[in-house]
Parts: sequence; C-alpha cells; structure tokens
Amino acid sequence: MQRSMVVRAVWAGVAGVAGIVASAVEPPRPAKNLILPGEVFEVAGRTAFIFTPAERAGDEPIDRPRPWILYAPTLPAYPDNAEAWMHEQFTKAGVAVAGVDTGESYGSSAGVNAAEALHAEMVRRGYAKKPAVLGRSRGGLWASAWAIAHPELTAGVGGIYPVYDWRTYPGADKAAAAYGVSATELTARANELCPIERIAVAAEASVPFCIIHGDADTVVPLGPNSAELQKRYRAAGKGDLVTLIVAEGQGHSFWEGFFHCQPLVDFLIARAKENR
Repeated sequence: MQRSMVVRAVWAGVAGVAGIVASAVEPPRPAKNLILPGEVFEVAGRTAFIFTPAERAGDEPIDRPRPWILYAPTLPAYPDNAEAWMHEQFTKAGVAVAGVDTGESYGSSAGVNAAEALHAEMVRRGYAKKPAVLGRSRGGLWASAWAIAHPELTAGVGGIYPVYDWRTYPGADKAAAAYGVSATELTARANELCPIERIAVAAEASVPFCIIHGDADTVVPLGPNSAELQKRYRAAGKGDLVTLIVAEGQGHSFWEGFFHCQPLVDFLIARAKENR
C-alpha cells in the first residue's frame, strides 16, 4: 500500500512538472492594446482584433449577418486613440470593426491573404460577407488592394489621407520586400502590382469611395493618391461614386477633423449596413 502511494505521488509530481514545462513552451497569446471594448485573437498565425458593439442596434434584425468594417493598417500602434471617436460611432451604430496585423505589407498579396483569413473568421462568427473597408494613411494600400482583389466582397471604401500608390509612399525601395521582388522589378511591374494602376477594377465593379485628404500633405500627396483615384474613376464613367473631401491647408497630421469627419463615418456605417 505504501509503495502504491509513493508511485502515485511520483507520477503526480511528474505530471505537475510536465504541465509546467508544457505551459512554458506554449506560444504566447496574441497581445494588442485596444482603444475600445473588443477582443484580440489569432487568425492564420497573425494577431487580429475586433471592436464589438455592446448589442445589436434597435433596427438590426437578429436573423441577418452583422455589419462590420475591415480596418487597415492593423499594426501594434493602430488603431490609435486619435481614431477613438470614429470607432465609437461605428460600434454605437451596431457596426463592428476588425483588422489583422500583416506587418508592413503595403497592399501586397500577403496582406490580402491575411485579410481573406480574417474575413472567413468574421463570416464564421455571423458577420456579413460584404464589409465596408477603412484605410488610414498606408492602410489605403491595404484597403484598395482588397477592393481590387475582392470587389464582390467590398461594400465601400473609406480613406483618411490614404496611400494608393506605393511609389509616393513608402517608395519602391521600402515596398519591394513586401512584394518579394527587387525595387527595380517592383517599379517595372507597377501596372500589375500598384493599386492605383489597377483601381479601374474597383471602378468597373462600382465600389464607392469616401475619402478625406489634406491638400498640404507632403508625406502622402493628395494629387497622385486620392485625387488620382477620383480622376481614374471619372475616366471609367464612375466619378459619382467617389466623394473626395479636401481639407484645406492640412497635411499628414493628427488634426481632429480627419478623425471626426461625419460624412466619412456616415458613409461607412451606411455601406456596412446596406450590403449584407
């Protein structure tokens, strides 16, 4: 009897040590500071987040997929506190916001693939197949690349001083690694790989845009980015689908007007809710 008790004690000790060792080698859970109530989770090996509405809005049918906004760029610092008011308006209206960290993917296929994995997870959770998309700054490359790759899954695209041409920011030298090619090759393949050069795909699919951009922006110039997108939509006969709000005298900054833009907020909420 005593020997049996000793054996059980030994095995219990071994199991306890094994449990400690196992917990020590478990991969860490995704970590991200959220500016609003929500959830941090992992999708396709990447950190993702969702800002969840507290409850369905009063006009939200319980038998319909829930509306949401695909946000970019999801990075350790983004979304940040400057955007808190805007995201609060979304969640108060019953619209979730979700994103996945793809690093500095600059609109490449790696970023699109990760967004596809997030999209599948959101649909599995009962969210709509056709979200609206919001891209801030370089997030515009992510957002436009998604709209080009999946216009059928894009309810509309919003932008806050967005980049649509990586030749203007961050430049081919920095963007090349994300595309797995040299800067020279990336530049030579701009017609194939640069979102602004393929934006006609989104225009032909009638994907609407609402953008706010400063006319004094020297980091992401208005002309070759947001204004060029509007120009190309007009050339495709779809100019009425682009609302471009030009913030006079504003650059690439934390000016409150960029993040308290009611027309942009209203556009994204309406598009998210109307296209499920």
